[in-house]
Amino acid sequence: MKFTLSALPTAMMTVALMSGPIVTYASTGSDNIESSDDMTPVTVTKIVDADGQINNQTAQTAMAPSHTLAETHAEHSALNTLIDPTTHKAVDNSYPLEVSSFLSLEQAQKLLVQVSPKIAANQAAIAASEYQTDALRTIDNPLVFARVSASAYHLDEDIDLSSLRNGIVNEVNNTVDNAVPPIADLPDLPNFGELVGERIPDSYNIKRSGSTTGAGLGVVWPIYTAGRTDALTGASDARTQEAVADSILDKNELYNTLIERYFKAQLAIIAAYLREDAYDTLQQTDHMAERLFEEGFISRVDRLEAQSALADAKSESVNANNDARLAMIALQRLLRTDYRIKPTTPLFVSSRPLPDVSYFQDLALNNHPGLQKVAAKRAQAQQLHALSDTGYKPTVLLYGYGQLEKDPSWVAGISASWKLWGGLDKTASLASSNAQIRQADLSEIEVSDNLLLLVEKNWHDVNNAQSRYQALQSNVDLAAEVLRLRRLGLQEGVNTTVDVVQAQTQSLKARTEQAQAANSYVQSLAALMQSCGTPLAFNAYLNAADIQLPTLYTE
Repeated sequence: MKFTLSALPTAMMTVALMSGPIVTYASTGSDNIESSDDMTPVTVTKIVDADGQINNQTAQTAMAPSHTLAETHAEHSALNTLIDPTTHKAVDNSYPLEVSSFLSLEQAQKLLVQVSPKIAANQAAIAASEYQTDALRTIDNPLVFARVSASAYHLDEDIDLSSLRNGIVNEVNNTVDNAVPPIADLPDLPNFGELVGERIPDSYNIKRSGSTTGAGLGVVWPIYTAGRTDALTGASDARTQEAVADSILDKNELYNTLIERYFKAQLAIIAAYLREDAYDTLQQTDHMAERLFEEGFISRVDRLEAQSALADAKSESVNANNDARLAMIALQRLLRTDYRIKPTTPLFVSSRPLPDVSYFQDLALNNHPGLQKVAAKRAQAQQLHALSDTGYKPTVLLYGYGQLEKDPSWVAGISASWKLWGGLDKTASLASSNAQIRQADLSEIEVSDNLLLLVEKNWHDVNNAQSRYQALQSNVDLAAEVLRLRRLGLQEGVNTTVDVVQAQTQSLKARTEQAQAANSYVQSLAALMQSCGTPLAFNAYLNAADIQLPTLYTE
């Protein structure tokens, strides 16, 4: 499979291998790596907040344009919707970035901050928490409201008055009988009840219609809430700090993932070219074995052994090229480009000893976001405790309401309310918040212990990888010298092709092991910096390293 690193069909590449300067040419064959020095820009998607702002100073610094990345005019252009190159999903509020296919580690770190959906999602979570806190800050402000009403009505109803009339008739008759005593000489008086009853109909139809309007203005002002508002706002602030700590944790992990993939790609490229170099050497050995066999200096078995070794080297070279291709695709996916990324920062090892482990442990205790998250959890528990403590304290309100009419009516006053019984149990709430505070305190102890142990382990891993690399240098030198002598011995008829193949295998093994030791040093150093909470401090050790392995790509 062709390992294509550029758009050019052919390219010539020079790599200085660890045993000495060796020039390797990549042909257009299907098993070779192609590359070029072109600087083809690729379009990637930068994900930002809807208002185009970043919520923390770290992100603002990381997103500042670098002089080594291609200039972009995105800051002066409107945000729009772009299609993610990996998932092909639409991403709103984004703009394209022009990125060179050649990237140093520092450039890749800056690009990662700009294109990572995880970082953008964390920024959105922080913004949401900050807006919630801002919303809570105004909860004690006066609440002014207006009421406007307009209504229309129509009434059409028959009312039955018969029972009312009968009651009135009886009441009138009883009243007259009681008021006028019976006298024989007087004529019969009229029936007053019936006279009144004749004036009252059996039913009455009501028809009414019209409209009404009204308007009013009111105000409610909580002048005393016993500290409930401060507790709610403080809890929201603590949640924001927790979101910030989670964001830093994720960002540090992404930085570590970038270093892992970036230098694994470098190691895979070195391994591919070591295999290619071994294949070239065995091609020369096979050619020499063919000539010696034709001249009768070696047996057919020796000739077949040389051919078998060449076939194995060919297969290993193809596999190494495929591994390198996969490693570079992993780096490409992380940086979300639609083009292969060519790493220009080499693997490195520093011969200088690291500072004492206590230095890194102090860094971890002061900078690790895990401890910041525990502190945010404790602050939340403290604010919940303060909120629970206000359970039986009063709430005092000023209120007023007035109608906006020609002859307005109004009402104003002050009210205070206490919870006497019911609702949440204050004693249980206080006990719960106290338990949460204790949980946070104990969690801080546990996290600190784990961090100190993790830093100790990573510190030892770095030292072990450093000593391993230095110890392997003698193996590399020895294997290179043995290979040189075996090849000369084959020409003189002193050694066989098997001797040359074995020497070549040992030389390849020694050089590969040393490159792997360098990668182990780099990965252990990155893990140490992450456990200290200072992942970007890795760059300082990179720049100060006095041993740098060869790299295929340079800017």
